[in-house]
Amino acid sequence: MLINYTTKELDLMARLMRAEALGDGNMGMLMVGNVIVNRAIANCDVFKSIRTIQQVVYQNPGGFTGIDSSLFQSAATTSEKNLAKRCLKGEYFYPATHALWFYAPGANKNCGSTWYNQPLSGRYKSHCFYMPPIGDCPQIR
Repeated sequence: MLINYTTKELDLMARLMRAEALGDGNMGMLMVGNVIVNRAIANCDVFKSIRTIQQVVYQNPGGFTGIDSSLFQSAATTSEKNLAKRCLKGEYFYPATHALWFYAPGANKNCGSTWYNQPLSGRYKSHCFYMPPIGDCPQIR
């Protein structure tokens, strides 16, 4: 396990993964889970005082727009919680492996080369993922 978490935090994480990436399927949700875990273990940028899943989910500013989605409001399913557990246990999926940020640019639009001053690590379906330059955040490299 990469970080400690409560049952409530597991549900929060799974709900956020669903709200942010349901349209990109299980793999998309797993990649969002990677970003959530990375933010909790990173000791850099705007994440220096963020250490729990709950802090990551509700971070403001710099948090996730998915918390405002109706998909975030209902309890996570067992399947969604199992996806979150995979990320919490240390499974990583490229291009989110070292990512701290992601966004969906919209249909038929390209990813920007940087987001929050971090270079593009890659795209998966509708989401672009961004990771800090090597050396900026050694906890996730």
